[in-house]
Amino acid sequence: MLAQKTHKSHYSETEAADALGVSVEQLRSLIKNYVVVADEDLSNVPNATFQPSDLLLLRILSGLQGNASNPT
Repeated sequence: MLAQKTHKSHYSETEAADALGVSVEQLRSLIKNYVVVADEDLSNVPNATFQPSDLLLLRILSGLQGNASNPT
C-alpha cells in the first residue's frame, strides 16, 4: 500500500513560503516583482491565501529570479 500525501487547498503566507523553500520576505519580493501592479496592492499580501496553482507559479518565478542573478 502506497502512502498518500495530503494536499491542502489553501496555504497561508508562511506555509507558502515554507513550501517554496524561501523566506516570507523573499515570497513578498516575488509577489511585488511579478504579481502586484501597484504598491497599494501589497497591503493585501499579509491576508493572502495561496492555492496549489499559485505555489506552482511562484516556484517557476522564483527559479526565473534565481537565474537572473546567476546567468550562465
